[in-house]
Amino acid sequence: MPLSAPPASYTAAVERYLTGAGIAKSSARIYRISLTTWGWMLAGEPAPTGPARRGAKPPVFPVTAIDDSALPETLAELAAARTDEIDADTVNRELSIARKAIGWWQRQGWIDGDPTIGIERRPAPPDRTKALAENQITALWRLDVALREKTCWKMLYESAARADEVLCLNVEDLYPQDKRGKITAKGGATEWIHWQSGTAQLLPRLIARRTRGPLFLTDRKAPAGTPTLDVCPETGRARLSYRRAEEIFEENTRLLANPLASPEDIENLDGWTLHRLRHSALTHDAEDGTSTPMLLARSRHSSVRSLERYARPGVDAVARHVAERDPAARRRT
Repeated sequence: MPLSAPPASYTAAVERYLTGAGIAKSSARIYRISLTTWGWMLAGEPAPTGPARRGAKPPVFPVTAIDDSALPETLAELAAARTDEIDADTVNRELSIARKAIGWWQRQGWIDGDPTIGIERRPAPPDRTKALAENQITALWRLDVALREKTCWKMLYESAARADEVLCLNVEDLYPQDKRGKITAKGGATEWIHWQSGTAQLLPRLIARRTRGPLFLTDRKAPAGTPTLDVCPETGRARLSYRRAEEIFEENTRLLANPLASPEDIENLDGWTLHRLRHSALTHDAEDGTSTPMLLARSRHSSVRSLERYARPGVDAVARHVAERDPAARRRT
């Protein structure tokens, strides 16, 4: 017997899942986007990509339609086609989120089957260039950007925290005298992040004597309907979204990411992602000899296997290793 009546629509079922399954606020946005994407495919339609996705209204259908016996075959074809257009990491993440939601709906008794059962995860070739070189980090700090961006980027690198965790920080979560803050981590746990002097010097100017509300704010007043938790009660401005923060970082780092590009071509090229700051911080820690237990604590991963992608030496460390063993260099010294 169902634990409760099934929601009237798939969209309502998604919201019930995000609330009832205890999905952390920092993760809810990504889950909602992924489940909206799957909404098209569960309705038997290809999910829009690129510019076509903006403003596209997802199909309306009852969550019980997921039990349609013809859906698994259609879904497998749509998922395979999407894999040809989207990178494997994104496809695998969306599949994992969809299966978690479907499992939760099954436990509520709203649906019986799992139409994704025959869809396999796609092998994702590793990207060995995610960690930025130290000279790239130095060039990043030299960019002429607003105080908000300087503080956010410094905090992300110095704390090695995830971008959504930092953007969900409130002023009252900060302990400036200890150079640390309280965040809601992946999975919903409350944990500490720690930063260094660079962030500590910028924070007082960014906070500007505010005592509560979101730490990182938009430039304009919050639009009507913005959740109260995402509005600064002292300025009326809204919390900076992950999407906007990512856009700003990507736009400002295009020249750094493509140093040989011509000015007329730069708008068509990609800059860096915010996640690369976390990846770089942990890689640089590993290169400097930080112990595995400390890397686990700093990254807040639960297993050493998850840490392996960061512990691989970066381009600077490999270059130094090769240079130090150059016979010609040894003869000169």
